[in-house]
Amino acid sequence: MTVANSTSTTDSQTIELAPSYVLPLLILMGSLPLILWFPWVGGAVALFSFFLLLQAATLRLRFSETALDVYRGEKQIRHFPYRDWQNWRIYWQPIPILFYFKEVKSIHFLPVLFDPRTLKTCLDPLPRID
Repeated sequence: MTVANSTSTTDSQTIELAPSYVLPLLILMGSLPLILWFPWVGGAVALFSFFLLLQAATLRLRFSETALDVYRGEKQIRHFPYRDWQNWRIYWQPIPILFYFKEVKSIHFLPVLFDPRTLKTCLDPLPRID
């Protein structure tokens, strides 16, 4: 079971989502039979799953009171202020695989490589598509 890390700052709370390796491992398992029948396709799917494993190990989402920040290690690589968000959705609830959110000027799709329950808890106060 994955658990989110919560760190308090002087004036706000930041929640960092713990990694989840479920999606990359499911894709890797799905690539094994493909390798037997279609080696090139199965190999490409397996490589994609290793890429997702690497991303799950290195990327972190941090939810603050005002924004979603994406970090690689301790370096912030993206900043998404909530005031620019129009809506969001997590696709395929039995096994969440894709997180979508729309900002005023762009849309974003992220594979769910982090704890989906904590993700939903952090997103619930924000505008949403049903």
